[in-house]
Amino acid sequence: MKPAVLAVLVAVVAGICLSACSSTYPRRDPLGQPFPRVEGQALDGTAVTLPNVGAGQPMLLLIGYQQNTQFDLDRWLLALSQSNWTTKTYEVPTLPGLMPGMFSGFIDGGMRRGIPQEDWGGVVTLYGDATQVAEFTGNDDGLPGRVLLLDKDGRVVFFHDRGFSLGTLAKLQAARAQLLK
Repeated sequence: MKPAVLAVLVAVVAGICLSACSSTYPRRDPLGQPFPRVEGQALDGTAVTLPNVGAGQPMLLLIGYQQNTQFDLDRWLLALSQSNWTTKTYEVPTLPGLMPGMFSGFIDGGMRRGIPQEDWGGVVTLYGDATQVAEFTGNDDGLPGRVLLLDKDGRVVFFHDRGFSLGTLAKLQAARAQLLK
């Protein structure tokens, strides 16, 4: 078999396995609830426990369930940067299922190639504990990112899952202002 054909065949089989080995949970609004304690690893290799890493201060989580979600999360990150956002923020690729964990090195390597090294500490990938987060926010229609602002105790005080908008950014900023009073 030619190498190009073999590569396509492997990619198709991997895609089928990745999609077949994950579960879909209905979208839900977790406003007012404590974020589940989950463990992941930042792209710089640092072990991170959410929400513990932000204990005592507000923290923003930008959760993505699909590779194509990156477009939405990038718009959030750009807008936050332009608005001089100072609250600790993590981008959290969340990949429930057995197969993504088996390919974690490959997946994380791909992300490292697309993200500048100085930003690796702000990207925390969840594999093993990803199901808890998928159940918490729902991963049904995973294309738009999930935006969660947590208070100092890890409780969700702002939640949005319909894609970036300037109006929603203003609401997020207002929620953060309330926390900082």
